[in-house]
Amino acid sequence: MELALIVAMSMFSLSMSISPGPVNMVIVASGATHGFWRTFPFVSGATLGFTLLLIVVGFWLLEVMDAYPVFLEYLGVAGSAFIVYVGCRIAASRPDGFVAKSPIPTFVQGVLLQWLNPKAWIACASGAALFSRPGTPTSLIVFMAIYFVVCYLSLAAWAVLGDRASILLNSARRIRIFNLTLGAMLIATASYMMYLQFFTAHPASGS
Repeated sequence: MELALIVAMSMFSLSMSISPGPVNMVIVASGATHGFWRTFPFVSGATLGFTLLLIVVGFWLLEVMDAYPVFLEYLGVAGSAFIVYVGCRIAASRPDGFVAKSPIPTFVQGVLLQWLNPKAWIACASGAALFSRPGTPTSLIVFMAIYFVVCYLSLAAWAVLGDRASILLNSARRIRIFNLTLGAMLIATASYMMYLQFFTAHPASGS
């Protein structure tokens, strides 16, 4: 396989994994609250969940989504609603006794959030379409393997960032601001996804 293709796969994987999104923000919040190692199961679940989604989309659902684009629209609505719910929970977290009362995100929740994350579906569909080759699965399999490694490292980096941010969260006021900021960013992300889907994908026709 050409080196240029492998580099392209790696750059695509890194840009989609490291860029801010719903999963990354939950990881930062958990890392700041519970530390890196307690967040690691969620990181592992999110990585595995995305990889499984990429396998399903790459080998089975790509043609279905091309034939029925409304599928992504329904997914976008459900995923955005779930992300808003997660954002509201983070924003409403109480600063007093925060570490003890805030639940640690689990491995299963990491898998679930990826499957309800519109960004993950878009990344899977666009990546599978870009790097699959007719007649052979080799290129797609290599892309999936690269994405798994890059995704794991990227999400772990966000957990480290959250863990280091906990040093600054030494007062109830700072914790409250941190929770509100991350929650608002999640809600804004979901709202922007909905905007792109309904106002740019279906522009109003002029008279």
